[in-house]
Amino acid sequence: MNEQTVAALTEALEDEYKARATYRKVMEVFGPIRPFVNIVEAEGRHAGALLRQFERLGLEPPKDEWADRGEAPSSIAAACEAAIVAEIENAAMYDRLLAVVDDPAVRDVLLKLQDASQKRHLPAFRRCLERSRR
Repeated sequence: MNEQTVAALTEALEDEYKARATYRKVMEVFGPIRPFVNIVEAEGRHAGALLRQFERLGLEPPKDEWADRGEAPSSIAAACEAAIVAEIENAAMYDRLLAVVDDPAVRDVLLKLQDASQKRHLPAFRRCLERSRR
């Protein structure tokens, strides 16, 4: 197995864990607000897709070290702004990881996760920011 593919899967999974923990923390502080309530579930599905690749490749995935971490920003607007930044950084991470991964199944998963981040999560957080400023 290509070490770069393993490193890419690990980084992607840890990023999904971090996002899920952060969005859970936002809901802990502000309640089950949109889009966090929906996207936290999506982050769990994304982690699951990556975990299936670890399993397919016979690899031990990293443990979720983010479960009790993460901090909620001071307001819903700040949470939406932070999520926008995180989703933009997520797209850049996937661009970087895709450049070094040659396994077709892993590439497919990474592309789908990047697509979800950019076409669904990012616009949802931008709408969240607009709503919070009204």
